[in-house]
Amino acid sequence: MKQLARISGIAYLMIFLAGFYANFAVLESLIDKNSSAITASNFINNHIQLGNGLLGFVVMLCFDALLVWSLFGLTKSTSKRMSYLASFFRLLHALFFGVALFKLWAAYQITFNATISTNLQNQVSELLLDFDTLWTVGLLFFGVHLLVLGYLALKSITIPNAIGILLMLAAIGYIIDSTAKLIMPNYIVYKDVFEMVVIIPSVIGEFSFTVWLLIKGFKKQSQQEVEKIV
Repeated sequence: MKQLARISGIAYLMIFLAGFYANFAVLESLIDKNSSAITASNFINNHIQLGNGLLGFVVMLCFDALLVWSLFGLTKSTSKRMSYLASFFRLLHALFFGVALFKLWAAYQITFNATISTNLQNQVSELLLDFDTLWTVGLLFFGVHLLVLGYLALKSITIPNAIGILLMLAAIGYIIDSTAKLIMPNYIVYKDVFEMVVIIPSVIGEFSFTVWLLIKGFKKQSQQEVEKIV
């Protein structure tokens, strides 16, 4: 269990680091929501940076897939059926995000040594829209995963109840934001509000869980605990 906690904690930490770099430091800095021409131009002129961001997303996806296995191992003793359910929804999230990355990869390919044109602008805009939509669907499934994981944490005898509550609050944030983004035509008007609904509880909940996993995984066992195992 210590090994699984250690693996899960490191994987979560890598997802935080890789995701922050790829999404906020790279992609968000290159995309101009008001101009497809500027976005396409940024992709062309900062192609190496775009590639690094894409690589960061791939790293994020790999560690996300690893968590499907490690979190199942951590929670199956609480309820194997619910752990399978949590794993299923996290896997769905990973699959949708993986498909979304192919859209971003296509945008990366068509902007390599390219010349700006109206057709290129439209292609990049369409690929980015598909990327965003697929990732949003994936985040909706991720929200359901966190809801089940939070339930498992509450039922667990080892994971603190507070973490279970925080994970469920994060889940609700993901579900509300993703659903609104998919069905509300005027989502952009309330985007900042919805982002706060998901960002604050998700950062607090998932980061708290990450810290707990790392402490659990790297904490040295006391002599009494070792004697019990022996």
